[in-house]
Amino acid sequence: MRMNFPQTRAVLLPALTVAACLMAWHWLVKLSGTDLFPTPLEVARGILELGERGLLAKYITASLFRVTWGFFLAVAVGVPLGLALGWFRSAYQALNPVIQILRPISPIAWIPVAILWFGIDDTAPVFLIFLASVFPITVSTTAAVQNMQLVYLRAARNFGIRGPQLFRRVILPAALPQIITGVRIALGIAWLVVVAAEMIAVNSGLGYLIIDARNAGKRYDLVVAGMVMIGLIGLVLDLLIRRLETFDEVRWGYGQR
Repeated sequence: MRMNFPQTRAVLLPALTVAACLMAWHWLVKLSGTDLFPTPLEVARGILELGERGLLAKYITASLFRVTWGFFLAVAVGVPLGLALGWFRSAYQALNPVIQILRPISPIAWIPVAILWFGIDDTAPVFLIFLASVFPITVSTTAAVQNMQLVYLRAARNFGIRGPQLFRRVILPAALPQIITGVRIALGIAWLVVVAAEMIAVNSGLGYLIIDARNAGKRYDLVVAGMVMIGLIGLVLDLLIRRLETFDEVRWGYGQR
């Protein structure tokens, strides 16, 4: 059986890159002679230790729970709001200045306010994730509608498509490729924010694991283990979102090489 070269290369190249990075990491630690920063093997042992203690699954579940709620709330608000702002000029003129004022404010700056409003529980990080995600989704959706090719609208009007049906059958499908891109960006931001929020606003999750491991005996192997798990989960989440690009309703909007 002949191997499919493009598929083999797509797996082999990342694997070789990761292996090279791990080797470089190992030898840099050994050559530096430091006892503070762990080697890849020590980090792997830390991950196994967390798994044996039942903490790894607990913290990953807590972080994913908060990201899921905050992110999907942002999608539920951001996509309809962006469609409305992109289509109705008066709504865009009224609300866009407010969005552009709030959008540059770091979600981390909202942490004291979130704690004041919601206390030390899951609601605070969910609120922060929502804030971090809703603006990229809204802006990308708005831009997608405003930059839509007019030929789609003209063809729809020639067939008598108007009102809600126009949104459902023409505007949303035309904007969907750019919306998916905005959703990918927002998910990455949400995953960053949940880690920062968990370092301050709650007592569970991967962010809490990192800060707790540093404070409790300076367990830097567990600190880096938490960082590695954050990176791996972020990769998996991005791959899941990218699966949306393979659907026929979206795939037509992406250039093929």
